[in-house]
Amino acid sequence: MGLRFIFMLTRNDKTVEDAEQHLKTALAAGVHHIGFKDVGLPFERLKDLNAAIKAGGATSYLEVVSLDKESEIASAKAAAEIGVDILLGGTNVDAVLTVLAGTDIQYFPFPGQIEGHPSVLAGSIDEVVDSAVELAGREGVHGLDLLAYRSTENVTGLMAAVCAAVKKPVIMAGSIGSRERIEIVRRSGAAGFTIGTAALDGDYPADSPVLETQLRSIQRDVAGVNKHVSPHGPKNLEKAFASFTQTWSPRLAGRVNNMAVKLAKFEGEFVWHHHETEDEMFLVHKGQLLMKFRDRDEVVDEGEFIIVPHGVEHCPVALGGTCEVLLLEPDTTVNTGNADDPRRATDLAKV
Repeated sequence: MGLRFIFMLTRNDKTVEDAEQHLKTALAAGVHHIGFKDVGLPFERLKDLNAAIKAGGATSYLEVVSLDKESEIASAKAAAEIGVDILLGGTNVDAVLTVLAGTDIQYFPFPGQIEGHPSVLAGSIDEVVDSAVELAGREGVHGLDLLAYRSTENVTGLMAAVCAAVKKPVIMAGSIGSRERIEIVRRSGAAGFTIGTAALDGDYPADSPVLETQLRSIQRDVAGVNKHVSPHGPKNLEKAFASFTQTWSPRLAGRVNNMAVKLAKFEGEFVWHHHETEDEMFLVHKGQLLMKFRDRDEVVDEGEFIIVPHGVEHCPVALGGTCEVLLLEPDTTVNTGNADDPRRATDLAKV
């Protein structure tokens, strides 16, 4: 799993008044991790907000910003009643663990000394790391919520030091408002990061300050950082088949894991052969294919396909002229199989 982007419906450590509308935008944009704070909206609206997040197929997060013990306990109880998936933040770990006992809520408290509102992270890197190690060792603590970009220390060094010191996932919070910072977060070894105000205020580098564009830009950058961007576009079979004329000489059109997608033109009869370990699929794009087996013949028309299992002797024949065929088979497959034939093709051209 790559770096996780958590969109926070928050500004200045408070859930925003129009959170419900922003949530609709986020879900429509395909955001899968969405959070809010324990302050800013009445309890019932927070409860409804959480229900809407989960109904939209996303994972819900509640981040605690309360600093005193009683308020934090109240927030933990609210999280349990609301039914969030993950509780972020807070510093009164023992008290919160007692509240969360018996629930399915994952808990990611703040390491280090948290001060003020909006919250900042105080203390040296060593002090924060010591706190992180101690917290991560607790049963019931599933990970950490590090206010990295709200520290006065070297943020890059802080993130790397905390991630190296603990084996549980670390989520980075703070002003992560650019692809460069997302890349720094990824290199640190973090499991995820939060963005709220930067997207809501239209400050993330994008073509527009509109929230939908902001979120899609963040998702695009996260996909790039995670190396989850596909280099492939659609291929037109008509154009691909028109790009070559040779028959019985497969072209490599793509790969799916260890499978090759090949395009070939058949004309007349091929050679009887079999493949020791490779199954083959023949999909007729144009024309008509006769697949000879030792026990029968099968006619495959346009839009139909036939699978030939490994070890089964067969002989393809193009009926009525040229037949265009898409093949799906392991990379190791050679067209002539076990047969010695001059039409054997091993170094395939690409199309």
